[in-house]
Amino acid sequence: MSTSTLPYAPAPAAPSASSAERAPGAPGFWRAPFAASTYREIGYTVVSLPIAIVGFTFAVTMFSLGVGLFVTVLGLPVLAAALAGARGLGAAERGRARVQLGLDVAGPAAVERPREAGVWAGMRARLSDGAGWRALLFQVVTFPSRVVSFVLSVTFLVTGWVVALLPAYSWVFPRYVDWPGYRLFEYTSGGERHEFYLESPVQIAGASLVGLVIVFLTPKLVRALTNIDRAAVRSMLGQPRR
Repeated sequence: MSTSTLPYAPAPAAPSASSAERAPGAPGFWRAPFAASTYREIGYTVVSLPIAIVGFTFAVTMFSLGVGLFVTVLGLPVLAAALAGARGLGAAERGRARVQLGLDVAGPAAVERPREAGVWAGMRARLSDGAGWRALLFQVVTFPSRVVSFVLSVTFLVTGWVVALLPAYSWVFPRYVDWPGYRLFEYTSGGERHEFYLESPVQIAGASLVGLVIVFLTPKLVRALTNIDRAAVRSMLGQPRR
């Protein structure tokens, strides 16, 4: 009985969709405030705000213009251009998610070529592109969450570190600002002035402890905020599950 040897090595198995889309795990609680992945995610939330403004403006403007011109022939090419542009923005978003969130999502299939030749046939194929419509909708539905993510991540990041490091620069206020310590608040009520300063070592240490708590909770908050984008990228910009 003879055996034959294949002239080629068997191709490696293709990774499953679930493994290709799986984001790396978050760093440990004590390491997270100093991990590079945390600051990549914070950078993602910061950059997402201007990108969200551009994407939202593009989606709303092009869709409104296309619908407004739908009674004429011009509405169809405007909507087709909106869907083509949304696909391009979606590809850029998947690239950002891959680099900054560690999320590798396969893109949708290309627009099917029409059987008939001609500009109008191609336009009809573009207008029936479900992936393009989902990408256009992505720019609208993620806009509010990205505004919130920017505000919360930047606020918690800056507040946490500024307050945690108060012992390192508390000497500046009595020496250069003519305050006895860090002024926590000041207001006037009924002609009487009220003010409170963090000036004793115990007060400064207590404030620093609160800042450290915020520092260590910030990565958890940022991870929760970026998980919203992870879910949106998977469900709206990736290959639909069958």
